[in-house]
Amino acid sequence: MNKTKLYFTLAISLLLSFIAKAQETASYTKKIDSIITASVPIQFNGVVLISRHGKIQYLKSNGYKDFEKKIPLKTDDQFEIMSNSKQVTAVLILQAAERGLLDLQTPIKKYLPSLTMPWADSVTIHHLLNHTHGIVDTHKPSAFKAGSQFKYGNLSYILLGQILKNTTGKSFTELANALFKKINMEKTFVFNSSDNQSLVPGFMNNQNQFTKVEETFLSEDIAPAAGIISTVQDLSKWNQALFKGKLLSPRFQKQMLTASTTSQHNVFGKESMGFGYNVRIIRESGLDYYGVTGLGDGFTCLNVYFPSTDTSLIILENQMPESREYWSFKEAAIKNVVLKSIVSK
Repeated sequence: MNKTKLYFTLAISLLLSFIAKAQETASYTKKIDSIITASVPIQFNGVVLISRHGKIQYLKSNGYKDFEKKIPLKTDDQFEIMSNSKQVTAVLILQAAERGLLDLQTPIKKYLPSLTMPWADSVTIHHLLNHTHGIVDTHKPSAFKAGSQFKYGNLSYILLGQILKNTTGKSFTELANALFKKINMEKTFVFNSSDNQSLVPGFMNNQNQFTKVEETFLSEDIAPAAGIISTVQDLSKWNQALFKGKLLSPRFQKQMLTASTTSQHNVFGKESMGFGYNVRIIRESGLDYYGVTGLGDGFTCLNVYFPSTDTSLIILENQMPESREYWSFKEAAIKNVVLKSIVSK
């Protein structure tokens, strides 16, 4: 093949690739647009981002930053990301383990000597990370033997925050904010009651009637479990850093992203699926991907990463349905559209 034919073939190939990507983007754009603008069965109020190879493919906001003042949301508004925060705490714990400051299989009594219950001598950091610890209260017996069951909650990550402070000498806020700065998450920070940095307020949704959450449950203690504020763009940066091996060594990244227990979540189907260190390891429609959800304080969040196409889907809403029936309803619908667009290629 001479050079002219080779250049022509390459040009055609690039053009066809561009057309295919444009068609794929167009295929889900209209469907997602219809989901976020429809008010039935429940209104969507938030921001949706889809990125591929770190580059934005879809970015739109819908609804209000403040319903009372009728201030529209912007695509770079800052939201409470609720349990998505736990993923950051997991990374900080694993980074401390890499430095030899703690061991994941050591009972937590070593790092939290003030604990007095017998389970402190058998529950390990590993159990806290994957929610198989059985602790219901630091002053009460455990609900089950460590490692035998999965029970999601905030307490284990509150304890992990305390372990970080005791082993590194720095607060969770100091560690997390330094990490965000390192990967250029410029609009992400740990909640501080004295400085909310333009955080959008959360609202409870009762049949599309919105009531502002006047008092947040966030505090310095609960921050490692639910206290991070971020944007969809910054969470896309987080995915690129986490899943491309920029935050952890291969050994610890594998440990975080390997299922060590199982859990079910309606966003990802009715069957139990793998669960690592606050990341769901999902296989759906023949595709493997990762997901994390968040809900509470008037906010709904979803962060999904599809490694086969290096695609992130991030959804942040400043509304939470009062009816459990509609928890993460629109998030699941949008995820299904993106999933279908990938598997149908």
